[in-house]
Amino acid sequence: MSNALILAADAAATGSNNPVLNISIFAAFVVVTMFIVIRAGRNNKSANEFYAGGRSFTGGQNGMAIAGDYLSAASFLGITGAIALSGYDGFLYSIGFLVAWLVALLLVAELMRNTGKFTMADVLSFRLHQRPVRLAAAISTLVVCFFYLLAQMAGAGGLVSLLLGIPATDTLATSLVVAVVGVLMVIYVLVGGMKGTTWVQIIKAALLIAGAALMTIWVLALNGFDLGALLQRGQDAAASLEVPFDALKPGNKYGKNPIDFISLGMALVLGTAGLPHVLMRFYTVPTAKEARKSVVWAIWLIGAFYLFTLVLGFGALVLVGPATIAAAPGGPNSAAPLLAAALGGPVLLGIVSAIAFATILAVVAGLTITAATSFAHDIYANVIKRGEVRPNAEVKIARITIVVIGVLAIIGGIAVQGQNIAFLVALAFAVAASANLPTIIYSLYWRRFNTRGALWSMYGGLISSIVLIAFSPVVSGKLDPKTMELTASMIKGVDFHWFPLDNPGIVSIPLAFLLGILGTYSGGKKENSWLAAEMEVRSLTGHGAEKEVHH
Repeated sequence: MSNALILAADAAATGSNNPVLNISIFAAFVVVTMFIVIRAGRNNKSANEFYAGGRSFTGGQNGMAIAGDYLSAASFLGITGAIALSGYDGFLYSIGFLVAWLVALLLVAELMRNTGKFTMADVLSFRLHQRPVRLAAAISTLVVCFFYLLAQMAGAGGLVSLLLGIPATDTLATSLVVAVVGVLMVIYVLVGGMKGTTWVQIIKAALLIAGAALMTIWVLALNGFDLGALLQRGQDAAASLEVPFDALKPGNKYGKNPIDFISLGMALVLGTAGLPHVLMRFYTVPTAKEARKSVVWAIWLIGAFYLFTLVLGFGALVLVGPATIAAAPGGPNSAAPLLAAALGGPVLLGIVSAIAFATILAVVAGLTITAATSFAHDIYANVIKRGEVRPNAEVKIARITIVVIGVLAIIGGIAVQGQNIAFLVALAFAVAASANLPTIIYSLYWRRFNTRGALWSMYGGLISSIVLIAFSPVVSGKLDPKTMELTASMIKGVDFHWFPLDNPGIVSIPLAFLLGILGTYSGGKKENSWLAAEMEVRSLTGHGAEKEVHH
């Protein structure tokens, strides 16, 4: 190992950390973005402005914002930690997230944008009975957003604890940190709406990709720009541990149960196309052409970032070491900040941590406005008020919803501290793929599909995925391999699980597709065939995409 590598490893081991510097950098980011949010949110009076940013963003800007929405704390913190601790199996998260975006692009993205107005429920209820389908879609949206919010809040607690040097055992201080994140999130969304949230996501995407690129080049430079040499050093480092593993071979995390890996892969690859906060981004551009352009931008940015994660993960494995990562506040989620400390000391640690924190804030803001929009637009305006609602009342309800979501996110974020956030996001993907994707696919491509099929598919996928998660080893009954005690699950020390897999996707996703078919064929004749034809033309051509269809 070169002198540079030895010095870097020493820096990580001594935990070069300057809480004052870290907080100063983070505070500067908050001040700058808050100024931008306040300016962007000056005209948030109408639903179109608050929910869709007035459809005023270009394809390039929206592509950056999509990347900002998609590249969550799970991508940066969770995947880097997963690769550092599991090698090859950890990188499978990167592959799954990246391939998932291609599924969303090819099957769903532009068609959803052409057919909807503000939310996923606009599309699903277009040719079906409005109230029951909107209610089901809104409930599904709220559940998926909540699962995703838990992951981001878990990352926030661990990250800021690391920034401030708070011990992992100090639950009160960590809980306070999560509460601060929740309050900031609520302020961003209340003040900025979709326009302010989008600009935060654009800034965050630029910072995140630039920071990851800088660290990637730095790690490669320390290894003579030889990726093979870095991978070999990672393999050597993993082999020298007290509990050794082969970092370049599969099976370190999923070898004991390959079915669990297949289930995880299904959730990751199919989940993105059902994530409401990602799909909602397509409603912020003025035309279908700009929607396509934004997809091209997003794919390049997201693809490049996921290639960086391989270098960052193995860099953390070599320069920091799995033992140091596992013992740090936030556990696996601290791998990227600790790698920054190993490379550039306190300054780079502060910068990278501020970027990671920006990542969390931007994603939770996007999730929050999606959930609030779904409740206000779908449940309040179209289910409770049956579409007869005053122009400003809907936005007012959305603002109240934002505060409620903020409180729930804080409570949930405190409860899941210490969990790997890439793993928590995988659960959100499983719920999205089960509850949303089958109905989206059937609505866009199957004319025979009807209201009963939609309700059976959405509720069946939602309930089955949540029940299987609740009774899986994720929640209870998982043994810590070192101590052989029941301490590796969310609820420690108890065992009430009966579902053997960590991720429910392999059961809940096919079940939701099947229920959609069974519900449709047991639901009688076709519904509104003329609306099905209109939806097909509109989704494929974009004709009439800016007009709301009343039926």
